Amino acid sequence: MDALLVTGCLVAAVAAALLGATPGASAAAPRAFFVFGDSLVDNGNNNYLMTTARADAPPYGIDFPTHMPTGRFSNGLNIPDIISEHLGSEPALPYLSPYLRGDKLLVGANFASAGVGILNDTGIQFVNIIRIGQQLENFQEYQQKLAAFVGEDAAAQVVNNALVLITLGGNDFVNNYYLVPFSVRSRQFAIQDYVPYLISEYRKILTRLYEMGARRVVVTGTGMIGCVPAELAMHSVDGECARDLTEAADLFNPQLVRMLAGLNADIGSDVFIAANTNRVSFDFMFNPQDYGFVTSKVACCGQGPYNGIGLCTPASNVCPNRDVYAYWDAFHPTERANRIIVGQFMHGSTDHISPMNISTILAMDSSRG
Repeated sequence: MDALLVTGCLVAAVAAALLGATPGASAAAPRAFFVFGDSLVDNGNNNYLMTTARADAPPYGIDFPTHMPTGRFSNGLNIPDIISEHLGSEPALPYLSPYLRGDKLLVGANFASAGVGILNDTGIQFVNIIRIGQQLENFQEYQQKLAAFVGEDAAAQVVNNALVLITLGGNDFVNNYYLVPFSVRSRQFAIQDYVPYLISEYRKILTRLYEMGARRVVVTGTGMIGCVPAELAMHSVDGECARDLTEAADLFNPQLVRMLAGLNADIGSDVFIAANTNRVSFDFMFNPQDYGFVTSKVACCGQGPYNGIGLCTPASNVCPNRDVYAYWDAFHPTERANRIIVGQFMHGSTDHISPMNISTILAMDSSRG
């Protein structure tokens, strides 16, 4: 797609608009927020890369405060933006943004890159994306910049006290194992063996995050990847979710929860928090009217069955009211769906996020401070 260059004016307007839209932002500096992962949480890093995995053209951003595309795969705000609201903070800038310097470093940074997965061979069709190993290297580089700004001890405290969000896994199925029939990974592993391999690799990534100073890490499972409009368009004949991807998610998510519990036991502290995105997605996927949605199957922006074929572009069908659609494009939720998801992360029961929700974490850490 044709790229729209992100200018300094747009970036400044984005930051100002979002900060102005943040309810209850306090004068006291909130805790820093770091984000790692894929397109569900990328807020513009891929704009700076030569890749097709970009959301820098209309109608992306149609409901953003600036009504302009920013690189978020959403009609408006994405999950990290909404978590930042709850933290009383402006959104952390993309790590590749030239405006991430000085006081902005204290807000945190978003290292996510659309298309990536747990494995390095996930998303190879997108060519130039920031794989998770590089995201962690960028985090190390960020810490060096922060230490140069505030000193090593203060920098370490910012990182230790930060909230971290990491979202990986979906692409390892959609854009790897099941990308094409007889993919390399599907010939190498049965799905029952592929999932434990993913989990073991993910454990290494999370262990590295802990070694780099992260102490409060929200780890999302995969959502209902078999039920997104793209999969319904390609693999459903009667509106039922794609069986293979649904079974993959059902294998992955419980094993992820067990792995996180094991990591916490080894560390002796609840560092890693398991966010059950699948359960949250299930709630509005099968009971959309309960959440004010007219559909949880058809994307707002797209073409073909379920608006699930190809990219969301200026030539696509676009629904007039994004608030009544659960999906913005073939893979990504609308801002309103994102708000429901984050609401469960913040206040949900242990069915949605365990061993505790983010509000509990913030309250506990505040009382200690």
